[in-house]
Amino acid sequence: MSDATPEAPRTAEPAAPDRPGDAPYEGSYEGPREETGDPYEAATPAPLGVVRTPTGRPAVDVLLDRLAATDHLTADGHLGVYEDVHRGLRAELTALDTPPAPAPPRPYDNRS
Repeated sequence: MSDATPEAPRTAEPAAPDRPGDAPYEGSYEGPREETGDPYEAATPAPLGVVRTPTGRPAVDVLLDRLAATDHLTADGHLGVYEDVHRGLRAELTALDTPPAPAPPRPYDNRS
């Protein structure tokens, strides 16, 4: 007795589509691009317009506001900003895990 599942028979050619619209796309997609003459030229930076709700923690809000700097950078410049913000957010999360510092000792009060 075998637990192996029998393989489906392989066909030499893929099956023809049932409808003309089901055929695979064989063209090339150039996308909406202004004609600049250089097909490998990077697109210009464009703001995404993402609305951000404040978190209530000023340190986190400052870090998230820093992400808006990527709106004016090319894709090559995003990495540095993302790494900086990630480092800051990680530090904030680590600070949440640290226990609070013990209260300072009270001064010795001899009332006798």
